[in-house]
Amino acid sequence: MEEPQRRIRALHTPSTITVYQAYSAEIGVPAARQGRFPAAWKRDRMTWVKPSFLWMMYRCGWGTKPGQETVLAVEITREGFEWALRNACLSSYVRGLDPDRGTWQRRLKQAPARVQWDPERDLHLQPLPYRSLQLGLSGEAVRRYADEWTVSINDVTPLAREIHALVGSGDLDSATRLLPHDRPYPAGDELMARPIS
Repeated sequence: MEEPQRRIRALHTPSTITVYQAYSAEIGVPAARQGRFPAAWKRDRMTWVKPSFLWMMYRCGWGTKPGQETVLAVEITREGFEWALRNACLSSYVRGLDPDRGTWQRRLKQAPARVQWDPERDLHLQPLPYRSLQLGLSGEAVRRYADEWTVSINDVTPLAREIHALVGSGDLDSATRLLPHDRPYPAGDELMARPIS
């Protein structure tokens, strides 16, 4: 079956969804240890979460980019994730979804969440012809994410390094078997502030 152009792919249960972020050890290690973000984590800035494991690996270079050496799997409530989607604005203007660019800009400034669609990645971190979600949280959404939605935080840096090593050695079958089981998340247009296509 052909992949749709835009789809949320994620590890999820009936009540939670896992999103990924990468931080310096100063933030990532205590977050995983305590299951909560530490005081050094900035609540006053936008934080981007990625439901796709491989898109996160692309963004953080398998946990090798400076300041992104600790890869976290953050399990959050589906209720919270869906609240963010319903209250989100697309991060770029799309003609026809809003009456004009000015209306979109006003919505973007007020929205506590932003939706951005980026090319999904393969094991070599090359772009695929379809896109995966990045969700930006700010203001009220950041507070809810940290204080209400987070169920658990796990350090998956060793997993990222193991998969990366297998890819480097050409053992793609073993690397694939270790990947988190991202699967389509049941989010239709009714979950979004605007259609996702």
